[in-house]
Parts: sequence; structure tokens; C-alpha cells
Amino acid sequence: MNQTALLHIVERLERLVTRLPEKIRRPVLRELTPLKELFLEQRPPRFLFVGSSKMPMPQIINALFASGAQEQKNVSLMPVHRWIDWNISGHGTISILDARDASDSASAQVEEDLERQPADIIFVFDDEDSDFEKSGSASLMLRLQHPFSGTLGDAKVIGVAFGSENRTKQLEERLKTQPAIRDRLLQVIQFTEMPSAEGQGFLSFLAEELPNPAKIEMIRISRDREAQHHVAQMLIKSTTAICTAIGAQPIPLADLPILTSLQVVMVSGIMYISGRERSLRAATEFITALGANVGAGMLLREGARAILKFFPGWGNVVCGMVAGAGTYAIGRAASAFFIGGVSLKDARRKYLADRKKASHKPHWLDGSMRASKQIE
Repeated sequence: MNQTALLHIVERLERLVTRLPEKIRRPVLRELTPLKELFLEQRPPRFLFVGSSKMPMPQIINALFASGAQEQKNVSLMPVHRWIDWNISGHGTISILDARDASDSASAQVEEDLERQPADIIFVFDDEDSDFEKSGSASLMLRLQHPFSGTLGDAKVIGVAFGSENRTKQLEERLKTQPAIRDRLLQVIQFTEMPSAEGQGFLSFLAEELPNPAKIEMIRISRDREAQHHVAQMLIKSTTAICTAIGAQPIPLADLPILTSLQVVMVSGIMYISGRERSLRAATEFITALGANVGAGMLLREGARAILKFFPGWGNVVCGMVAGAGTYAIGRAASAFFIGGVSLKDARRKYLADRKKASHKPHWLDGSMRASKQIE
């Protein structure tokens, strides 16, 4: 599923939301905002490299982000001092602007690229044989921090020291004396070939610090199941809230296409979070497989939900609860299957259990249910 298809669905949804009463419109738009940031405005995280290290870029990427990265690009053919996209082991993409050896003349080009695409995190490298304060990177950082330049934006800083732990402490102390860096500094790490667990922890830390549009790619790269489950649950709750509100509209049959689209987009989003590619077709097949043994029952329930809309008031609220319960159960089953790694049989069992539980106790979104009653 490409961004154009997702944009089309979101535009349809936003048009539908404008028809909702004011009291329910605002909560729905609030739920829609993080979804747009995470998926519609999604982009690779952008990392600026500055400092005194002369270590080849592939070796740094190999140590910080993933093994095997050095075979992915012919470094001699890459543009210098420009944003370059690196695919990390097929799980996601990061953008890097390497300005470590940028001279004064090259700094203008770096600044131009940063004005066009600001960095999310700045890595300040310091090897054992150089002095950061005397390097071109230090003056570059100061120029970027000029009051009339918004080039750094909200970028944060991570120091990377080569050598001993004492060298790492010295770098941290020096960075804290730099006005352009001090308030942005997240941590200073010692450059090593990180063990698998430690490396994954560092990637998870990066994902937490990145802005929403850049989080998804880093979560995919880190393969941190806890982070994947967290984002998936946020996606499930937001989609459930929206479906609950739309399902409670007093318009019989009119909302079925948009509800189905939202549920398919939710599942494809969970697939993407897990490290797979987005696919509306695969998401649709998964939803169909969940109801393979209860297809007739699902059809009857959806038909009953539409019929209830002909009874104003309480019928609208019940419809919203049914739509929300179904969406919540589908999302939970998708998360268990694509992220948790359970079998399709177990995912189907979870779907049925969660749908039954949610329909009796809509704990997934009490606030949205209260808001949906305003539609009566």
C-alpha cells in the first residue's frame, strides 16, 4: 500500500468526520493526528554525523545500526556531504548526512541540506587522535546554532567516543561546555562492536527519542517487540475510537465501506510495524481468515448493526459499540499474529475471545463511548 492510497482513505475519513457533531468531531480528530504522523507523514530518521573521526561510514553504520551494512553501497560512488539513504538489513531505512570532514567551504553545502531536511539526531564523534574543539565540526555546530538559523531545529545530540571509558567521560564533559550542544545532549557512548542485546537496546532508545514521523522506521529496524506492541496498541486504540464514533452515526449502511477500510489500514499498519511491507490485499486476507469459521455469523452481526441504526438513540450507541468491539478484536489478533508470532489458529481464537470480551466490557475506549453518546 503506497502513501497515495493511504492519503485517499484519510481524506475520505476527514470528510466524514466533518459531518459529526462538534463534541465527537474533536476526539476523533485527536485520535487521527498521531495516526497521520506515524503512517501518512512517515519518513526515515535523519542522522547528522559530525566530529573528528575518520572511520569509514559503512563501519560506523555496521556497529551502530546493523551488521552487513558495508556490502550495501559502493561508498566511492556516493555523493559527499549530502543526505544518503541506507537500507538496514531490509528492515527499514535511515538517512545520514556525513559532515565529519566538512571543510569551511563544504559547510555551506551541509547547511543547505540541513535547511531542506533538518536532522533528528546529531552524532558527535571523537577519536583518540583528534580534538573536537579544533575540528571543523565544532565551528559548523556553532554556525548552525546562530540565532537567525533554524537549521538544527529540535535535533538532539549523542556523543560517540573512540577509546577508553575515560575518553568517553572526557568527551561528555567537553560537550557539556559547548552552548550549541549542552541542552541537546542525550548521552555519550563508547564506540564498540555492540553485542546483539546492547545494540538492540540502543536502537530502541533512538526510537523513543525520535519524532513521530521517524519512529516507525527505527522500530522496524530495532525489531524491538515491546516497542512494536506499544505502537500497534496505540494504532488499535485510535482506530477503535474512530470506528466507534463512526459506527454510532445515525446513517444506516453508509459507514460500512469506511469502517472496512479503516480496519484493513489498521492491519496493514501492524504488518508494517512488524517489519513486513504494507499490503491491503494481505491485510484483507488476514481479516477474512480470522472469520473463516464464523463468516455467516459475522455477516449477520454486521447486518444487525446496520439495522439497529433505524432505531435512533440507543441503537446508535449499540452500533458504535459493535463496530468498536470488532475493530479492537481484529487489531489485537493482528498484533498477536504479526508481532507476537502466534499461529493463525491462535490468532483466530484470540479474535473471538477479544470480540466477546470487548462487546460486554468496552474497556478499550470508555472515553470515546461516552463521546459517541453525544450523537443521539
